[in-house]
Amino acid sequence: MKILVTGGKGMLGRTLQRRLAPQHELFVADLPETDILRPDSLGQAFRVCQPEAVIHCAAMTKVDDCESNEELAFRLNGMGTANVARACRDHGARLIAISTDYVFDGHRAEGDYAETDFPRPQTVYGKSKLAGERSALDILPDATILRIAWLYGAGGPSFVHTMAKLGAQEGAPLKVVDDQRGNPTSTDAVAGALAFLLDHPAVTGVVHGTCEGVCTWYELTVELFRLLDLKRPVTPCTTAEFPRPAPRPANSALAKTVLTAHGYAMPRWQDALAAFVSAEFDVTDTGRDKE
Repeated sequence: MKILVTGGKGMLGRTLQRRLAPQHELFVADLPETDILRPDSLGQAFRVCQPEAVIHCAAMTKVDDCESNEELAFRLNGMGTANVARACRDHGARLIAISTDYVFDGHRAEGDYAETDFPRPQTVYGKSKLAGERSALDILPDATILRIAWLYGAGGPSFVHTMAKLGAQEGAPLKVVDDQRGNPTSTDAVAGALAFLLDHPAVTGVVHGTCEGVCTWYELTVELFRLLDLKRPVTPCTTAEFPRPAPRPANSALAKTVLTAHGYAMPRWQDALAAFVSAEFDVTDTGRDKE
């Protein structure tokens, strides 16, 4: 299958190039060659590669930057996604667009958010990504929206990379937030879900694609340090101790109702993290990325 990956130079895009290329013919569409805000630029990319499917990864994903650049966030995440959807419609390509757990308010006391739960984003990032979801489905009712969260992958940048480097340094105990819960998810796990979706075009609409199991950022750090045999102490703290421009959801855990119904199981977050650590870090030289 010919697949166009927008934002293909990013962390997820790089993993897709590695994971999907053996089975498919991948084309990377990214700046400066391809600009999703320019329909003529997108049209040129579509004419060159003539894709049968598009995985739309391009987005403004820095949550705090979105708060201070609302117009740009909505242009990239909303209008940019609409432009990609129109190009897919005009060229007869299937669309799988990547979205986020930030479309939910995070106020749920217990349980995970299902695909059918009503979104109530509390941040510019979440609102702009929801605008992109809705535009894509309005233009292409048979599009697939894959929501992911707490992403890390080869080469980073990610929370996992940051904590591994901090943990390898000597110093005072690291304070890590322990009152936000979610699903840590590797780009390899997402690539597996995308491979399944490519093989099952009947799976359309909103799909959740995070790893199974729930933890806090503190619990994730403790497990990471265990895998890397890092000895720097870690202590739990509250979100209030680390105020950020964009509010963080207390609960952003996603239920994989659709994938489960179609017989596909995401890996447990602990297993995905262990596989990632083994591949990404030199455990004999703790905390350093492999070259």
